[in-house]
Amino acid sequence: MFSGIVEGMGEVVGLEREGTNVTFTLRCPFADELHIDQSLAHNGVCLTIVALGDDNTYKVTAIDETLRRSNLGDLREGDRINLERSMPVGGRLDGHIVQGHVDTTAECIDLKEEDGSWRYTFRHIFEPELARKGYMTVDKGSVTVNGVSLTVCDPTNDTFSVAIIPYTHDHTNFADIRIGSKVNLEFDILGKYLARLASI
Repeated sequence: MFSGIVEGMGEVVGLEREGTNVTFTLRCPFADELHIDQSLAHNGVCLTIVALGDDNTYKVTAIDETLRRSNLGDLREGDRINLERSMPVGGRLDGHIVQGHVDTTAECIDLKEEDGSWRYTFRHIFEPELARKGYMTVDKGSVTVNGVSLTVCDPTNDTFSVAIIPYTHDHTNFADIRIGSKVNLEFDILGKYLARLASI
């Protein structure tokens, strides 16, 4: 389990394709604290560390399903990626409950700077059946965008906005997002449970 509070950013320094899988080599500032078999969220996608290297690097492998469902399949060397280690038992839940299971991707369709903060608007595919199962956003609810826990503003069936404070902009890859960028979304797990209970 994660909380959507990004610890730092990693840089993609290598990619190896093996069939339909991709093994990424990443460099991050806390790589010397990691260990093999550890879970680490990459742009909100939970992946297992499979190898440790020199120069603060490590490796993770993403399977075809993960590459198709998320923006990891678009990564190239030099790209920055948001990282979060799993929550320790008894840790503070500063964001919201995040599973690390990306539901879909969204496209940035608008970006505005507002007196030092930023407002991003995203569009995602809307399917009524999935919405009835809780795959949607609600005003002032939580959503995870590229692994960052955020509060939803102005949701419609297929769009929503988020307001980004300067710290988050400068310490996550939100600074790299432009109109047309693809981001990972994980809808709130509590909404999915409530929708499931309501359907019984």
